[in-house]
Amino acid sequence: MSAPTTIRVFIPLTIRKRNGRPKIVPPADMAQDTNGVDPHVLKAIAKAWSWRRKLESGAAATLADIAMAENVTPAYAGRMLKLAYLAPTVLDKLLIARVPPAVSVKELAAAAELQWYKQEAIVFGN
Repeated sequence: MSAPTTIRVFIPLTIRKRNGRPKIVPPADMAQDTNGVDPHVLKAIAKAWSWRRKLESGAAATLADIAMAENVTPAYAGRMLKLAYLAPTVLDKLLIARVPPAVSVKELAAAAELQWYKQEAIVFGN
């Protein structure tokens, strides 16, 4: 007779609720991936590009309309919209290479006001 071809693998995972949704939590002794971009940064950039597309396409007439639809203040929407104007090299490092920024989301938005050649040094601390 031949040996069984089925292999059973046991991975000890825990399911916990985070923000009302189930999240799989790996064991404590497992090494965590500390590299990469904070998900809040990625989400803020995605929102900024979405808002920019809405404004450019005419789906939203003003930033105040977007702020009302997203249930945020117009000042916050304006500050976050700046993320859509980051330099292409900065976006490439953040989104493709997943290099974590050396600054917060708020400082990242402020850096977007700088000229493109200055942004990379500010964002990544070079």
